[in-house]
Amino acid sequence: MTATDTVPDAASAADVQLTQSAAARVRVLMEAEDNPALMLRVTVSGGGCSGFQYGFDLDTKIQDDDRVLEQHGVKLVVDEASLDLLRGSEIDFVEDLMAAAFQIRNPQATSTCGCGNSFAL
Repeated sequence: MTATDTVPDAASAADVQLTQSAAARVRVLMEAEDNPALMLRVTVSGGGCSGFQYGFDLDTKIQDDDRVLEQHGVKLVVDEASLDLLRGSEIDFVEDLMAAAFQIRNPQATSTCGCGNSFAL
């Protein structure tokens, strides 16, 4: 298998799960942009108030070090370095009175900041 292979819906693929709600939101964004090739890219980088921060973007390109996971009919793209920090995580899309946003529940995080976009290991 190469780094850019698409892995079908399977918990063991990378132990990163996309909820139905997150997949539905990606489909809405694909329709709004009129681009069925869009994929949800999730990254982890240094920064934020807790040491690491999550990033979300829509992308059509796959890099050499990317893993592409297809779940619930949408593609999730994660680079290898971020994948190590996301193993076991669940990516969700949550709407409440205050905001609507993608959120990650990461069992590796020892603490998170109030906004939920920054975490420590």
